[in-house]
Parts: sequence; structure tokens; C-alpha cells
Amino acid sequence: MTTADLYELLGVSRNATDDELKRAYRARAREFHPDANQGDADNGEQFKEISLAYEVLKDPERRARYDRFGAEGVFGAAAGGGGASGDPFSGGLGDLFDAFFNGMGGTGAGGRSGRTGPMPGPDAELVLRLSFREAVFGVQHDVDVQTPVHCESCEGTGARPGTSPVRCPECQGAGELRRVRQSILGQVITAVPCNRCQGTGQSIDDPCPDCRGEGRRNEQRTLTVDIPAGVDDGSTLRLAGHGPAGFRGGPNGALFVHVSVQPDPVFERNGVDLHAAVHIPVTMAALGGSVHFDTLDDTRDLSIAAGTHSGEVIQLKGLGVPKLRGRGRGDLFVHVEVDTPNDLDDHQRELLAALAMARGEDLGNAPHTEGIFSKLRSALS
Repeated sequence: MTTADLYELLGVSRNATDDELKRAYRARAREFHPDANQGDADNGEQFKEISLAYEVLKDPERRARYDRFGAEGVFGAAAGGGGASGDPFSGGLGDLFDAFFNGMGGTGAGGRSGRTGPMPGPDAELVLRLSFREAVFGVQHDVDVQTPVHCESCEGTGARPGTSPVRCPECQGAGELRRVRQSILGQVITAVPCNRCQGTGQSIDDPCPDCRGEGRRNEQRTLTVDIPAGVDDGSTLRLAGHGPAGFRGGPNGALFVHVSVQPDPVFERNGVDLHAAVHIPVTMAALGGSVHFDTLDDTRDLSIAAGTHSGEVIQLKGLGVPKLRGRGRGDLFVHVEVDTPNDLDDHQRELLAALAMARGEDLGNAPHTEGIFSKLRSALS
């Protein structure tokens, strides 16, 4: 039993992830391993404590007990069995191989066997283009994809119908070949996939003529993709099990659908909120009124208050984009833009000039107004 802090022994923080623990243990073990420090007894003891720290902290249950109760929780009487004796190798040498080689040591000293069986198929991806409204409200979209699918003739085995795969004579069904090499830790067992059976552990003497022993063949198919309401441009949907089929019966990979949303001429999206503009004449801005506006849901009559300035915003709650996570929708913000007329006839100019004169507004040397002001003064005198 060690009295040192296990996290300090590995040089990690108390919230370190499993990967961080593994990397720290590899580095510390190489530094203090007895083979690399011949005759240094202190380093040998340090190596044992480092190994013990990793054995405890890599086990979620023992780590939780250590975090709560300290060393007594994993080494004391309350810790129970299962490697709490303080022996850094009580879990078997296979645990040490797992730490360094991610469990790829084949049937090593710990008795663990490597992965056998067909490998999953690779992932695939495609781009799906949506209209703005489809992205906001969601849609079911059919897409055509051409990917490997399991061969129906041999049911994905790769063997001619009526025959079956046999155990690979090269790897004896293990799916991998083990090799022993020397390192500073001594003899280390590594493993590589078997080339003959492609890691499946099975050999085919009589391949299926339709798929040539692959257990799969290319085929075009149509998938119906459910696009959730509120999906945004650049989002990616992962469809597990809809990608290419694996080699010789291996499970399908995933299909990643990248969403591309076409811009809308009226609405601009900002998260779950929408922004749009409405144009009103200067007379309505001055006198007030109402204007029809088409939202994505329906047509609304927007009330324009007298004296409205260009740039003022009308907020329509709940008419934005549905929230992907959670309930409800964002809001729609309508930005008012006041249009100044630039095609007035003489009569309209006279009316505006009369208004300016009545309000006591000085238009300066504005063109086409000098004669109008003279006429108005004459008429009023």
C-alpha cells in the first residue's frame, strides 16, 4: 500500500480522462522501469508505485472509492478483493499490455484474445441541399446513394452458396498474427491483422461468384432522410448503419449527411431568430397605419405607429426557427425601412412644399421649390 497521492504519482489532475491517465502511465513507466535503470532500487520502487496508481485509477469503481475515501478506500479492509492487495501486477500482465498497446497483444500473458470477426464497413458522406423553409420546418428527403451492400447470394459470407468459410490456416482463426519484439520493458507482444483472412479469422476456399468473395457489392439505393425542424446550414446528421457494408458480413458503417441550406430572399437567420425588412412610405411613417407582411407561417398585419423612424424593429414572438434541443421557437424581428419618394410630380411637390411651409421648415435652396413657395405666399396674402 502506497501513501503517496496516486494522481501525483502519475502527474495528472484529479479530473484526468482515461486517455490522459494512459498516456501519463506510459511516459512514467518508461522513465522508471527497472530495465532502463539497472541497479537503481529507488526507481524500481517508484515503478511499482506508478503501476499501482494506474491499476487503481483506470478502474472507475476503484477510482471512485479512492476519490471519496482516499487510500483506505482501495487498500484498506473496506476495499474488498479484486487486486486491492497492493500488488501492481495483481490484474495480470495483460493489463500492462493493454495500457501500452490498447489490447492488441493477442492472447498474451493475461489470457486475453484480440478482436476477431469481420470489420465494420467504412463511413460515407454526402451533401444534401435544402430550401430555407425545409430547414426551418423539417422535411423527409429522399437521397440516392451508391455504396457497397451485403451480397444477397451468399448472405454476406463471401462463400459460394452451399459452402461455408473455414478457419483461416494462417492465423488459426485468431484474425491476427502475433509477434514478439524486444524493448526496454523486455519482450513485448504485438499483433497485426492477418493478411490472408483480412482479420476475420475465416478463409474462403470457394468464393461467391457474384461478389468474388467480398460478401458485398456496389448498389444504388434510395434512402429517406428525416431532416429535423431547425437544422442549420453546415450541420451534419449521422445515420448509423446506413453507410457501406463491411467486408464479409461486417456491419454497415455510418452515413454522414452534410446539410447545405439555400439563402432566402426575405429572411435572414441568426440562431433560432429570424430577421426581415418591411418597407413603408414616408406618409405612413408620419401618420401611422398598418402593412401586410408574409411570415413563414401566415400573413400578419403589422401596426405602424405615427412618427415611426427608419430602423425601428417590430418583434413577433414565436415566429422564428424551432429549437433543435428543447421546445419552442425563436422570434421574428421585422426591421422597418421608410422609403423616400423620388418620382414626385408637380402637384405632389406643391403639397409637400405646403406642408413644409405650414410646419415652418426651411428647405434652403432646394430645386423646384422657389416658384412653388412664391405661388403659395401669393395665394395666402
